[in-house]
Amino acid sequence: MQGIAQKKGFRRRKKSGLSWGMNITKQYKLRNYDFALVFFAVTIAIYGIVIIGSARESVQSRQTLGLILGLVSMAGISLVDYRNVLNFYWFYYIASIFLLLLVQLFGVSRGGARRWVIVAGTQFQPSEFAKFLLILFFAKFIMKYNEKLNKVQVLLPLIALFLLPWYLIYKEPDLSTSIVFLLIFLSMLFIGGLSWKIILGTLAITVPAAIIGLVLILQPNQEIIEDYQQMRILAWLQPDEYSNDAGYQQQNSIVAIGSGQLTGKGYMNNEVGSVKNGNFIAEPQTDFIFAIVGEELGFIGCMAIIILAGLIVIECLRIGWSSSELSGTLICVGVAAHIGFQTFLNISVTTGIMPNTGIPLPFVSYGMTSLISLFMELGMVLNVGLLRNRDSIRF
Repeated sequence: MQGIAQKKGFRRRKKSGLSWGMNITKQYKLRNYDFALVFFAVTIAIYGIVIIGSARESVQSRQTLGLILGLVSMAGISLVDYRNVLNFYWFYYIASIFLLLLVQLFGVSRGGARRWVIVAGTQFQPSEFAKFLLILFFAKFIMKYNEKLNKVQVLLPLIALFLLPWYLIYKEPDLSTSIVFLLIFLSMLFIGGLSWKIILGTLAITVPAAIIGLVLILQPNQEIIEDYQQMRILAWLQPDEYSNDAGYQQQNSIVAIGSGQLTGKGYMNNEVGSVKNGNFIAEPQTDFIFAIVGEELGFIGCMAIIILAGLIVIECLRIGWSSSELSGTLICVGVAAHIGFQTFLNISVTTGIMPNTGIPLPFVSYGMTSLISLFMELGMVLNVGLLRNRDSIRF
């Protein structure tokens, strides 16, 4: 099997002779704009702002500003021909490495991790923008070398190009983001036409290696991962033993979600027994905001987030599948993988399915950098949708 890229019969686009300056944007038909995707994204973002108001009202205005800036960025990017944007794919790779190196050189630490950089008094997380830039880079690279993707001379350099930014993210340390980045890359490789022989062969090696690695990192005095990361895994495996330290937040999150039952205790309630009101979850507006949703709005409120995130992922995949070019499909798949896998990881942590990895819930958790970069990614997806069936038609 040669992969979805070959099945769809993608053809590389011939150069049109139009320069970047002459053809940076096109005139589009309004009916080709995917307003459903915009609606889903704006709805879940507003939902997040409302919940942030309950979790920590002091940062609600900043998240609102992030939404406004994100929408402006999305609208502008959506009107720029993504095929011209991808011509500068090496610049995006270099820029992403530069951003990640800034963290290593000038990053500020918080909670034992150095993931943020302060510029002009504003704190931002470079890895969020790096994910967006690297999706663009790998979309172009995989398309350019699609016919030779399964050959060693292409696959090995591609993996090396992935490992450099992945390592920089992992060393922040940011294990959760490095996992999401890996899943994004693997999804794009698969859709790009990676051979099943390579996939199955890799799984035959990595699955046993992962099991052995898990056993090793649980040993005393191990040096594979950070001590706090080991504690989080141990707290997940033995919640009763670590309920007062490493597993404290995760166990309280599970209690909060369970206590909300079907409809929750009410938005911004004043119940004394509330996990949020008792400050049993530190920074509830970020990684554990899903627990606040479960406690205050119950199962219905939680399902609303899951459904909205699922609809965004489905819409991205639908646009990508109908793209006439592999690069457009890969952009959409990369964005869908980012949102889908990160949502799954966050909810899995807050419900105890996975160890605490410290990763925000897309569109919902507080974080201007994350919110703006997500809307920038959706802007690229929207442009892929605008160029599905035509090249240049007046609005």
